[in-house]
Amino acid sequence: MGLQIGEIISKNEIEFKDLKNKTIAVDAFNAIYQFLTTIRQPDGTPLKDSEGNVTSHLSGLFYRNMKLILEGVKLIYVFDGEAPELKRATRESRRVARDESRAKYEEARDKEDIEGMGKYARAEVYLDEKKIKESKELLEVMGIAVVQAPGEGEAQASHLVCEGKAYAVASQDYDCLMFKAPKLIQNLSLARKRKTITGYREVFPQMIELDGVLKELEVNQEQLICLGILCGTDYNQGGVKGLGPKKGLKIVREFGSKEELFEALENNEKFEKLRESSDSFDDGKLWFDWKEIYDEIAEPNVRKGVEIEFPEMDRDKIKEILTQYEFSEDRIENQLKKLDELKKAKAQTTLF
Repeated sequence: MGLQIGEIISKNEIEFKDLKNKTIAVDAFNAIYQFLTTIRQPDGTPLKDSEGNVTSHLSGLFYRNMKLILEGVKLIYVFDGEAPELKRATRESRRVARDESRAKYEEARDKEDIEGMGKYARAEVYLDEKKIKESKELLEVMGIAVVQAPGEGEAQASHLVCEGKAYAVASQDYDCLMFKAPKLIQNLSLARKRKTITGYREVFPQMIELDGVLKELEVNQEQLICLGILCGTDYNQGGVKGLGPKKGLKIVREFGSKEELFEALENNEKFEKLRESSDSFDDGKLWFDWKEIYDEIAEPNVRKGVEIEFPEMDRDKIKEILTQYEFSEDRIENQLKKLDELKKAKAQTTLF
C-alpha cells in the first residue's frame, strides 16, 4: 500500500535466533515479489528452466524459508484474495509501468546494455495464477501453513497477530501498522548478505512495534491512518502532493480527529497555498474520498477465527516439485540433511 514513514520511525535490529520457536505471518505476495525481483541473472532476467518457466519464486521460497525453518521459525504464508475496488487505479498504473519497462528493456537489449537490461527487467515483475499455485504447493509440502485471505493479505496477516495466532507480520511494507499489526518484521525473507560498494555485509531482520511507533510519532491509530492517506496508499497513490511524511505528521498532530483534519485541508485558510499549488485539489476539494479510504483501512475484509494448520513436510514431494524445474537434487538433499542434523541434535539434548 505504500505507507512511507521509514524515515521518521526507529527500527530495532534483531537476530534470527531471537525468532526461534516463534510463528510469523508472512505477507505472501510481498515476499514472492521480492524473490522475483532480486533472484535474477546479471542481465535482469529471472531464473528459468530449459523450458522457459520462471523459477525465481520457487528458489526463494525453498532456500530462504529452509534457512528460517532451520532457525526454528514457524511460518504462515498469507495470500491476497480479491483486491478492493478502490485499488483498481493502482493496478492499472502498475500495468502501464510494466509495459513501459518492457519497452525499455527491449531497447536496452538491442543495444546490448547489460546494466540497463538489469534495471528495467526488475521493474517488469508480475505474479500470475500459475506462480501463485506453484508457490502454495511448494509451501505446503515444506510444512508451511497457507492462509487464503478474502481481501488484502497484509490485513489478514496483521489480524492473525492481533488474534494471537502469530507473533509478528513479516513484510517490507509499513502498511501492516495501519492494519494494527502489533509487531512488524522487515528483511526476514531477504538474502542474508547484501553486496555494497565496500563488499558484502550481513543483513539482519528489523523489528518495528506499533506501540513504539505511536509513541515516537506522538499520534494515535486514527492519526496514523490519516498520515498514510496524506502520504499516499494503494487507494490514493501519491496522496496529497506537496506533503511528505514529516510535513504530513506535523499537520496530523494539529487536529483532534480525522474529520477536523480533512475539513481543514479543504477549507482552512492556513492551507490555501497548498490547495493552490498542489494538483491533488480540484476547486479546493481533494481528488480522493478520504472517508472511503479510511474505512477500507480501519475495517478491512478479513477472516476471523482462522484455524491454522501446519502440514507435515513431504520430502519426496519437495524433490518432485523442484526437480521438474531442474533444481539440483544434491542441493535440495543438502538442505534436508541439515534439518535431519538439527532434529538429531534436539533429540540428543532432550535425552540428556
